Amino acid sequence: MTFLLTLLAAIFVLGPLIALHEWGHYIVARLCGVKVLTYSIGFGPKLFGWTSKKSGIDYRISALPLGGYVKMLDEREGEVAKDELHLAFNRQHPLKKIAIVAAGPIMNFVIAIALFWVLFMTPSEQLATKIGQVLPDTPAAIAQLPVGDKIVAIDGHEVQTWEGINYRLAGRMGETDNVSITLQSESQASNATKTYQAPVKTFMQGTSQGKDALTSFGMLPWQPDIEPIVGDLSADGAASRQGLKVGDRITAINDTEIKDWISATRIIRDNPETLLNFMVMRDGKSVQLQIMPQGKKDNLGNDFGQIGAMVAQSEIVIPDAYKATVVYGPGESLVKSFEKTEQLAVMTVSSMGKMLSGMIGLDNLSGPITIAKVAKQSFDISWQMVLSTAALISLSLAVLNLLPIPVLDGGHIVYYLIELIRGKPLSEGIQMAGLNIGLLLLAGFMVLAIGNDISRLF
Repeated sequence: MTFLLTLLAAIFVLGPLIALHEWGHYIVARLCGVKVLTYSIGFGPKLFGWTSKKSGIDYRISALPLGGYVKMLDEREGEVAKDELHLAFNRQHPLKKIAIVAAGPIMNFVIAIALFWVLFMTPSEQLATKIGQVLPDTPAAIAQLPVGDKIVAIDGHEVQTWEGINYRLAGRMGETDNVSITLQSESQASNATKTYQAPVKTFMQGTSQGKDALTSFGMLPWQPDIEPIVGDLSADGAASRQGLKVGDRITAINDTEIKDWISATRIIRDNPETLLNFMVMRDGKSVQLQIMPQGKKDNLGNDFGQIGAMVAQSEIVIPDAYKATVVYGPGESLVKSFEKTEQLAVMTVSSMGKMLSGMIGLDNLSGPITIAKVAKQSFDISWQMVLSTAALISLSLAVLNLLPIPVLDGGHIVYYLIELIRGKPLSEGIQMAGLNIGLLLLAGFMVLAIGNDISRLF
């Protein structure tokens, strides 16, 4: 059942993105006077479809849902009647070819911008960007960032939400340098700020790999002060098997004093398959236990620990000082959606460069299985998360397709730019050699990505 729901979620999110990407190629081809033969969602054998009586175009859904294609009249793929030569793709001006090929990725950029625009226009109550906690032995702690101050900029870029902070920090993955954090203190004048320099070393790699950017950096938003009292236990969990009981109050883990539930869960999550010494208060007496968190994997294949203990339910009240209502008008939302699309596109390209240079591991590459799992998870959270996930995937498709690899749209654009400059296309031999190299590169990346996906399952 879970597999079926994951598959349906992936189809629901990826299907429209692929269809609109191909529609970009399709509609611009027709506007440029090129005859379209087939518009397909998916590759391989045709599952179902129809042929337009007016245009003769074969619209189809194909068996392999890993993309799609628009087949156009082209002398390189078959004989073309003399009276239709002017409709063939290969006979078009290079600028028309570039427009047709670029239309797919551009459509994905448009989709991302539109979805981010909707999300920015949706009013939301969020946690203010005030630092709620600084973790020890982290860049934030070394920089002595004061708890309670408001984060207003990262590396000179204005930030208004914790999501924005997370993205800015994630963009520094793998780097060894100083991160500039600009803070505003309530005790100072409203426009008075101070910038701190926090040193990072191979950020989010090594022992920090798998942790989110905020935790790796060591500054967290406000978190509720939940007493570390066990409220429930799963029957098959490590906690139940190794002696923890409902009502126990956790006072220390591995000699680290525990004052709240979140601190306890952080230590547990960071230590999968590691024997931990627990001190708990039970009926007024101190009891020592040894519990080994079970190793689990998240959607990205990162290991985390879990003991099967739940906190007692309690009402959480967020202090007014840590609340912030974020509201943008249509115009401001559109500007911000363009800014966010640009930021994430640059970050995506930068991450690819870091993987190739070895700054970050190739195990960060994800394939269709991880994408499907993330899509399913987004449906479990909210409609906003579904739109956000779709926007991020659409943006990734746009950037990926614009890479200058011959088999991708970006590679074809390079060919047609050369044709525009030379006044004639590259020879068929050179184009085919480039296509074969591109196929090998793409196949290698796909094998690596799917291999990463499979390793995350186990």
